[in-house]
Amino acid sequence: MENNGIQVSEILKKYWGFDRFRPLQEEIINSTLEGKDTLALLPTGGGKSLCYQVPAMAKEGLCLVISPLIALMKDQVENLRKRSIRASAAFSGMSRKEINLAIENCIHGNYKFLYISPERLSTQGMKDYLVQMKINLVAVDEAHCISQWGYDFRPAYLEIAAVRELFPKVPVLALTATATKKVRSDICQKLHFKSENIICGSFERKNISYVVFHAEDKLQRIQNILGKVEGSGIIYVKSRNHAEELSRQLKKTSVSIDFYHAGLESAQRNRKQDEWKSGKTRVIVATNAFGMGIDKSNVRTVLHYEIPDNMESYYQEAGRAGRDGNRSYAVLFYNKADINNIEKRSEQTFPDVKEIRNIYQALSNYYQIPVGAAQGESFAFNISHFCNSYRFSPVTVFNALKILETEGHLFLSESVLLPSRIYFQAAHEQLYSFQISNPKFDSLIKVILRLYGGVFDRYTNISEEEMGAKLKLKPKEITEQLEQLQEMNVVTYIQRSDLPQIVFMNARIDARYLEISREHLDDRRKRFEARARSMIQYASSENRCRSQMLLEYLGENNSNDCGTCDVCINKKKAAMGGDELASISREVETKLSARPLSLNELLGSIVNIKEERTMHVVQWMLDNEKIHFREGDLLEMTKTAKKQT
Repeated sequence: MENNGIQVSEILKKYWGFDRFRPLQEEIINSTLEGKDTLALLPTGGGKSLCYQVPAMAKEGLCLVISPLIALMKDQVENLRKRSIRASAAFSGMSRKEINLAIENCIHGNYKFLYISPERLSTQGMKDYLVQMKINLVAVDEAHCISQWGYDFRPAYLEIAAVRELFPKVPVLALTATATKKVRSDICQKLHFKSENIICGSFERKNISYVVFHAEDKLQRIQNILGKVEGSGIIYVKSRNHAEELSRQLKKTSVSIDFYHAGLESAQRNRKQDEWKSGKTRVIVATNAFGMGIDKSNVRTVLHYEIPDNMESYYQEAGRAGRDGNRSYAVLFYNKADINNIEKRSEQTFPDVKEIRNIYQALSNYYQIPVGAAQGESFAFNISHFCNSYRFSPVTVFNALKILETEGHLFLSESVLLPSRIYFQAAHEQLYSFQISNPKFDSLIKVILRLYGGVFDRYTNISEEEMGAKLKLKPKEITEQLEQLQEMNVVTYIQRSDLPQIVFMNARIDARYLEISREHLDDRRKRFEARARSMIQYASSENRCRSQMLLEYLGENNSNDCGTCDVCINKKKAAMGGDELASISREVETKLSARPLSLNELLGSIVNIKEERTMHVVQWMLDNEKIHFREGDLLEMTKTAKKQT
């Protein structure tokens, strides 16, 4: 579409400052503008959000974005507002007043984007609101969640098809980073696509070397890798305790390292994340709570201390390495104990029905919810306090809640910081009169109006610390004044929270009559175990290219050997004689003894040898600590190697 092509290019430049689209983005945008239902598969960091944001800006009306991740919704809304684009969101943790105001603004306020969770979408009240909006596009993020064949099924996604009936002429754009062929077809079917229209780039990441180490002493291996490959890194572990313990052990080396998990206070999480993003902390040891939505392009290593539950998760997490296109490493550690751990995870992930009912009953008691009440209501959930109160295992509780979620009884959101928010109920004229009559609050009101825009139109994020600094008051004193203003009906004030939310999708029932399908449970367990077996097969294989195995799992069957994974390198070692290896090694040493070089510079400077052979020797020299990467992605000789030469 030539006209749309010109228009979308101008929108891209005006609002986002980019001169050109990334691969496939323009094709996806044009497909949407032509009114076609479209499933777009782009790798992690491939720019999925622009694929719906740009076409929505090109058309009159509002884009409805359905997303399961509160943190990403928050970030997207804030980023759009910074670009002077009106956007709003409705998700768990917001008050009913906040949600109503956000929706009213989308009906009457010329807004361009409304982000909502699939659970919020499924309520009748929301559907009544939506028909009053001029929807120009429905964007479904993390679309694999609609498929029971996928690894992260969420039943509320099935309600999206009912929303389509309200807007039969509005196209749907479904987006995901990972989906097998079976899941892709299922997405198109479940979203009632008029015809199967899938735009999918290659999942291949040529700059990532995939490596598996069969290691009993994983700690020593990690220390060796971090010593050889400089730059930013992530080490994924399964538990919070392990994140802290491994971080402590690695701090004995010279590497700047920290840990991260969802059990930390929000201020700690934000500080640790910011220090890692800025480079102050080089390596972060984290659970899989870390990484979603983090835009850091120069991650050189992603290490998995244990085997992930499935190939989709591994591909996404490993894919956080090397988004800048430079050589990076995805390393998986594996030993016999990991197989036993995966079998235990299957047992923990699927508690028996009796245990699930007990947890549901305890949850109802915890919040003092009578039978027949609480449908659609949300409650802040402190899992540690709940488990201590009822003597449950946190792992069992979490997995029981996820099963209750897949059965459609409730929904557990992720833990995310929701800052304090404020909204002025009083109009400008009333506020002026109030300030004259109540001089005690005059300074605070003036500071709010000076620091924060939009407080008369929407709930606006505020900082008690920032206001306190301006007024030379403690944050606690600011909170007290805001609470007084709320009691006087001048403002609505909501204090910050970082607890996850539990939403009761249906009215609470007697736990004895709670419907949990044993057939569904057994089916999900079998799928979980099948995906785990695929992951073990990937880790234990010694003769198949790692990249090729990942790509085939994701439905890409025509890939060649990558040449840079541990399996490919070992094949090349077997094919290369000792004299040739020694000869090329000396050539590399000669070049790097003069000065450090980038990989491309090094390969370009060795002209009489095939690049593929040189690349193999460079990889061998890295593995054997003859050379290493330093900051700036330059290769240089190691000190011990220099002494030997």
